[in-house]
Amino acid sequence: MSEVTVRKQRPKHLALNEIRLPLPGFVSILHRVSGAGLFLCLPILIGLFGMSLGSPESFENYKSVVGNPLVKLILLGLLWAYMHHFCAGIRFLLLDMHKGLDLPSARSSARMVLIASLTLTVLIGVKLW
Repeated sequence: MSEVTVRKQRPKHLALNEIRLPLPGFVSILHRVSGAGLFLCLPILIGLFGMSLGSPESFENYKSVVGNPLVKLILLGLLWAYMHHFCAGIRFLLLDMHKGLDLPSARSSARMVLIASLTLTVLIGVKLW
């Protein structure tokens, strides 16, 4: 008897630009990225917080740093990361309680997370800018 080996055709490279990720998967990846970004920027945020609470001179220094448009843009990005991480975290808690597991509700809840996080970012960002 001869053994016939069947070789599976596997891709030699992973084409990331050809993968069509569904919306809930996209929200999940953004949840992880926003959490990592918030964690990595935590020393900067703690430093800014310390500058704002120190002496009156350090508060003036804080105001000059935060008044820079580039810093404002970075803080706006961190605000979005927080809002997205918060809204997506609530969605994942509901999924853990077996609420909204079917495909249509999972897609609508992912869409609601994106809309809510962007809306909250715009509202709070305009208020703080």
